Amino acid sequence: MNPPARYLVTSALPYANGPLHIGHLAGAYLPADAYVRFLRISGKDVVYVCGSDEHGAAISIKALKEGTTPQAIVDKYHVLLRDAFQDMGISFDIYHRTSEQIHHETSQDFFRTLYKNDSFVELENEQYYDEEAQQFLADRYIIGTCPNCQHPDAYGDQCENCGSTLSPTELINPRSTISGSTPTLRKTKHWYLPLEDHEDWLRTFILDGVLDGDQHHAPDEWKKHVLGQCKSWLDAGLQPRAITRDLTWGVDVPQEIDGSEGKKLYVWMDAPIGYISATKAWAAEKGRDWEPYWKDEETALIHFIGKDNIVFHCLIFPVLLKSYAGGYVLPHNVPANQFVNLEGQKVSTSRGWAVWIHEYLQDFPERQDELRYYGYKIMPEQRDSDFTWKGFQEATNNELVNNLANFIHRVLVLSNKYYNGVVPVFDESISINAPQESGLPTWHDSELLDLFDKLHEYRQYMKSFDFRNALKVLMDVSSTGNQLLQLNEPWKMEKTDPDTVKVVMNLGLQYVTALSVVIRPFLPFASGRLRTMLNLPAIREDGEFVDLMDALSEGKHLIAGGHKIGKAKHLFTKIKDEEIEAQVNKLQGDEKEVAPDKNGVSLKDTANFDDFTKLDLRTGTIVHAEKVENADKLLKLTVDLGFEKRTVVSGIAKSYEPEGLPGQEIVLVANLAPRKIRGVMSQGMILMAENEEGKLGFVSPPKGWTKGDIVR
Repeated sequence: MNPPARYLVTSALPYANGPLHIGHLAGAYLPADAYVRFLRISGKDVVYVCGSDEHGAAISIKALKEGTTPQAIVDKYHVLLRDAFQDMGISFDIYHRTSEQIHHETSQDFFRTLYKNDSFVELENEQYYDEEAQQFLADRYIIGTCPNCQHPDAYGDQCENCGSTLSPTELINPRSTISGSTPTLRKTKHWYLPLEDHEDWLRTFILDGVLDGDQHHAPDEWKKHVLGQCKSWLDAGLQPRAITRDLTWGVDVPQEIDGSEGKKLYVWMDAPIGYISATKAWAAEKGRDWEPYWKDEETALIHFIGKDNIVFHCLIFPVLLKSYAGGYVLPHNVPANQFVNLEGQKVSTSRGWAVWIHEYLQDFPERQDELRYYGYKIMPEQRDSDFTWKGFQEATNNELVNNLANFIHRVLVLSNKYYNGVVPVFDESISINAPQESGLPTWHDSELLDLFDKLHEYRQYMKSFDFRNALKVLMDVSSTGNQLLQLNEPWKMEKTDPDTVKVVMNLGLQYVTALSVVIRPFLPFASGRLRTMLNLPAIREDGEFVDLMDALSEGKHLIAGGHKIGKAKHLFTKIKDEEIEAQVNKLQGDEKEVAPDKNGVSLKDTANFDDFTKLDLRTGTIVHAEKVENADKLLKLTVDLGFEKRTVVSGIAKSYEPEGLPGQEIVLVANLAPRKIRGVMSQGMILMAENEEGKLGFVSPPKGWTKGDIVR
């Protein structure tokens, strides 16, 4: 296989329904950023795309919880995500969003083309329907008990507790996230991707690395857990996958297709196509051609994701690309990471057990690289890892400060002290601790050759997505530099052997110059500060590593004798105990107790006081009740609030007969947006309690209470 001519690198599109946390960052964005920056300093042609995933049920659910619109949700979180990535130095060539017109057009073109190619099958099946809300429920609108781990709040497509992929009908005791009621099954038609028709070539492509008879990639270059998960799915037999949904928010199925009314593209068809639409948008902005990055066989497509997205990127998206029959390249590698835990527990956004990136940046506004460094150090490349605040402090203080920053600071301070900041020129015949023999490399040359070998090792680790070991090599280079100073003690030899000190200090400056380049993928902010201290041009990420390695291989110096450097500054400073204590206290204060009740149902996300005050709760009395036609669970109620009467549709018919309800005192959510249910406009919601048998009971004021009173 020839080396790729260009690279198209993607990171998983984050859902625009919440902020970025440390698990996201270390999972799909830090590794991609290091890889992309390394490719750039290696002189490679690379485009790095990402963007906000703004469709899917998760967005609508968030809007429902917050009493707003999906568009308002995605507008809010797109900006929050974009700014967090930018502030952390994630160097996307474009950060796009799936609500843009170019994305809708690209996604619809995919559907239209695959439809014309007979790549879909249309199937009728039963899906869950919310009788109260009068709508079909997408996977994320249904929660219930996971059949595998018994977690009470698994979604209809996935259990986020154990990671199992599910279908809604597998859930135990399913319930609608819209109304809280138990959904019923109804027939509906959708388009499906017949994955089972693609099993043979997928197996050969993923497990053997062969595509259309040609070697596409070396299978041993893919992570074992990625191959293992794919093999498990293939061995179990692939099933048709629905690629449309009955939703009100998302990309429309093209209107010219029969049966498209009310149908949206499934988010897992729409989202990965976002990589393509983002590339198109980037090309339009730059005046470039997007097609070579997606349709040239010499392009390497690399997806950086978390392990929960492996199936979609390794099986479903490749089928979509190949079925398009437009020459799209398939993934060259999918280096998925495992998960990052926090202080020994799984990250939980619902109970506030997370390190939010935007909050971290508020507390540590100049410490982006410290978090990046620790993120790489604990990166879950092969297994789950753990973020601890104490570990973060120790990595910063013991490694970044005591090792890297200490070496650099000592070299620059001594160079300014002894040579007024001018890189010393030395007698190259001088050898340390050994006589110089004619024709043999000097000690200085030998040390630079050793540096070349170390950086070659670094390059091999970077190319194989082993970022932790690559970073370890760089810290070893810094450790070697510290040993260089400690063993030769130039501060003692300066008066007795100044010529040897020049050799030592020149070599130290060569090491520091090399570090200013090779730390760039991991510590871009520190790299920039270090280049300023060295009075060298800023890293443009345009082949600087190639120039460095060429110079070392040819015995050339990286920073010339006579060059004037700047003043020394501390590259990193220690993090104090009280700063860490504040973060631990903040984390524990943010955590919310979500132990399940006796029915196994956990508390919902914490609502703040402002959320509660938005509700207008009023006392009232039911004055009339009747059944809703063709609805077993629904009753049409007339509620007297004292100042007016309201019509309310309520799902209580299984617990109450309409004849016995007049005179029942109730509490009504009076400012809920009106909703038409089974043709009846409902103007509020009656508060009910539900016991472990599912029986409903009225939440009511004391008997004889005045109608229309406010409940606080």
